Amino acid sequence: MRRFPLPIGIAIAAIAAGSTAQAQPVMRDQAMRAAIHPVADSKAMQTWLSRVPVTKDYPDDFDATLRGQGPAFVIEMTTSPGCVPCGDLWTKLTGLAQRYRWRVRTIGTQEAMLRSGRLGLPWVGNPVAWVRPLTDPERIVPVAIGTDHAPNLARNLYLAAKMLTGVRPAVGVRAMSKFTGIVGMPQPSRSRR
Repeated sequence: MRRFPLPIGIAIAAIAAGSTAQAQPVMRDQAMRAAIHPVADSKAMQTWLSRVPVTKDYPDDFDATLRGQGPAFVIEMTTSPGCVPCGDLWTKLTGLAQRYRWRVRTIGTQEAMLRSGRLGLPWVGNPVAWVRPLTDPERIVPVAIGTDHAPNLARNLYLAAKMLTGVRPAVGVRAMSKFTGIVGMPQPSRSRR
């Protein structure tokens, strides 16, 4: 067996230990913390949003789909008092809704938690937005977890309309924009005394 001088032996041991630590599986709660970005103010929200890529390419039927299918669907989102990303998402969704004739409304946190659970999504906070047909409250597609850029939200609305009508979306736009996870800071719980 070959012997290494002490400093080299320590370096080899440190490298081996470091590579072992990197190979360990990521736990679910660690992954969740990495994907969720609670913000308390507009500056922090804009900092996170500046890291999010913006959709630039759209299929030929994009506008026609959003305008034609919009009246058949409703966008429902959660909100909470003082939630900066909630206000941002609401502003962007209402702008898209006016442009494409969609409806937007808020839903309560309890309903949102039930929906998340039904879809197997962990509850991470407000805002979360879904699209559903006006006539079927059970068929829902999540379109945002946290706020996002308006073009990304429009892309997700397009894909939700395609999914809910059973029409295959155009090539190159088959995946939703990644959910940003830019959510409001959790509200401190009020304890009764």
